[in-house]
Amino acid sequence: MPAIITFLSDFGTVDGYVGEVKGVLSSDAPGANIVDITHDIPPHDVDAGRLTVMRYWRRYPPGTVHLAVVDPDVGMDRAAIAIASDGQFLVGPDNGLLSHALMLPGAQVGRLAIPPGASPTFHARDVFAPAAARLARGIPLTSLGVSGHDPVVMLTPEPEADVTGAVIGQIIAIDHFGNAITNLMAQRATRVHIGGRTLKLVRTYGHLDPGEAGALIGSSGYVEVVVGQGSAAKVLGLAKGTAVRLS
Repeated sequence: MPAIITFLSDFGTVDGYVGEVKGVLSSDAPGANIVDITHDIPPHDVDAGRLTVMRYWRRYPPGTVHLAVVDPDVGMDRAAIAIASDGQFLVGPDNGLLSHALMLPGAQVGRLAIPPGASPTFHARDVFAPAAARLARGIPLTSLGVSGHDPVVMLTPEPEADVTGAVIGQIIAIDHFGNAITNLMAQRATRVHIGGRTLKLVRTYGHLDPGEAGALIGSSGYVEVVVGQGSAAKVLGLAKGTAVRLS
């Protein structure tokens, strides 16, 4: 079975940066199956990238290499890392982007050396892609980087309970459809309160009329504020950090 390399970035698809990185991957790991996850992460939004990586990386077969680059501090003193976790590999900047893999038991991390000729503005091409290709060729993680590095871990904010027993959380992401994803896990709750509105929980999007606001449990297990066939972010004026209450 050919090696699989997934690729996520905030590069967009207009300027050719994605093509440069994929050229290195194809040259250094011939025959690898390169899977574009997305290149539409909002520019410099490490947390949005982190939440996206968290959704998909363990869905792939063992041995998959995940190249993820959202790197506003490229060329500065942040480390470049490669991780082995749960039978898979991840490569990218040490800025919290790869936090989910780092938190699993047994995760190993190595700090990658920056080659002397690497562009200080394009580590995706000159540092991360070569490392990802080497892992895809079966070269051990221990041969790529120095072990013992203490990586950056970024955590999703934890909900809090108020004096009434209700749980207070917040919106942590807005997806492509305008659904507002929260950090709340619904159990016995039946109502979501946000921005002065009380919303009912429904099973899926089709249970809401077009334009009707509601909430549901999304595919990742988190409560989402949604609008039938519309954008909750636009209709309700929601943004990352907006408070949400479960009762």
